[in-house]
Amino acid sequence: MKTATAGGAAAPGTPPPADLRHGKSVLGTRPWVAACFLLPALLLLGALVVYPIGYTVYRSFFDASGTGFTGLDNFADMFSDAGTLTAIKNNLIWVVVAPAVSTALGLIYAVLTERVRWGTAFKLIVFMPMAISMLAAGIIFRLVYEQDPDRGVANAVWVGVHDTFAESSAYPGAHPLPTAGLAASGGGSFTTKSAVRPGGAANLPLVGVKAGTMPEDAADAKTAPPADGKITGTVWLDFVKGGGGKPNVIDPGEKALSGITIEAVSGGNVVATAKTGADGTYALPADKAQGAHLRLPASNFTEQYNGVDWLGPSLVTPAIIGSYVWMWAGFAMVLIAAGLAGVPRELLEQARVDGASEWKVFRKVTVPLLAPVLTVVLVTLMINVLKIFDLVYIIAPGATQQDANVLALELYLQSFGTDADQGAGSAIAVLLLLLVVPVMIVNIRRMRREGRR
Repeated sequence: MKTATAGGAAAPGTPPPADLRHGKSVLGTRPWVAACFLLPALLLLGALVVYPIGYTVYRSFFDASGTGFTGLDNFADMFSDAGTLTAIKNNLIWVVVAPAVSTALGLIYAVLTERVRWGTAFKLIVFMPMAISMLAAGIIFRLVYEQDPDRGVANAVWVGVHDTFAESSAYPGAHPLPTAGLAASGGGSFTTKSAVRPGGAANLPLVGVKAGTMPEDAADAKTAPPADGKITGTVWLDFVKGGGGKPNVIDPGEKALSGITIEAVSGGNVVATAKTGADGTYALPADKAQGAHLRLPASNFTEQYNGVDWLGPSLVTPAIIGSYVWMWAGFAMVLIAAGLAGVPRELLEQARVDGASEWKVFRKVTVPLLAPVLTVVLVTLMINVLKIFDLVYIIAPGATQQDANVLALELYLQSFGTDADQGAGSAIAVLLLLLVVPVMIVNIRRMRREGRR
């Protein structure tokens, strides 16, 4: 029998160490002792993970009461239900868009913040949304997406930009009385029924001005004085608070409508324009406007622009994805920045020395070297969005919640909503599990490959 040499490996035929002969592990611990330490964790794992998964699969084969075996009926009904199909479609949109956008923004933030002095402060600001819960983020963005520009930040900005390039109407909803000598001429405009003549007052009374749009300091309307070579008139609100007064006559207390545009139209062409002053009066050159019809264009009466219906049927899902990106782009940035710190700087410098532009260095060197980190971030976010629930439930209003539906929300509504059917809800949970498992397998295999390197 050969023996081990000093400092060398045991020779063939050498008996095992004494610990192994007495049933101990290499570390000197008996297997039953290790099992005792692992048992609490295994019990918790079984109670909190294995049992719920097993019972959910079991429950998916039964009806709402849990007593009648239905086989695969719940799964068949799931794929024929409009709400579930919408949820599957939206989940697909989430998986494709949200992780990709979050990862791309995280990559851009991580690369750019390396080149600025205040990069740490910027990273802190971008990462801060991760400190709040999904519930709090949902409440914040429900207010951000409010339709009323006075309350919703998104529409306040949107309306501000819109009104910078497109002038809003002065008196939305205003219109003439049938006896006022004005007729609708298409597109929301109004035109006089008869042509104007010099020397006569072309008064244009209006009603229907909405409360709140009339300036508090509006002046009283005045009769336009005749002027040589001019066609004059007054545009006013033909209404007195408390009633009284005569129609189509400027009565005491009736208010002037300032800033109204008047066009003189002849042969289909606008030959002259004017705007009313503070007292409602206007003047047009007689040599151009004589024999023309006066028109009040629709721009005077169009409804005020109130922005975009962010939470409407067509935009609710992109809007909610935007709130998710706001939260998770910081997470992606931190992980990518950590990976970027390990990128060999000499490779980047060598590429620059060889004449590569910054865009080429980013595309041909930085991104390929960060591919493992980008994969980790992308896969992690894909798993995360497959079970998204909080943001959709909080942000989407009741009218469009079905349009923003996702599998996790549909699971909740089926299991605990009106006419709850936990069999159908369990079937959706099994589908969600089957969608998550392949992504997890890919991630585990990638981690094992990384570990073998």
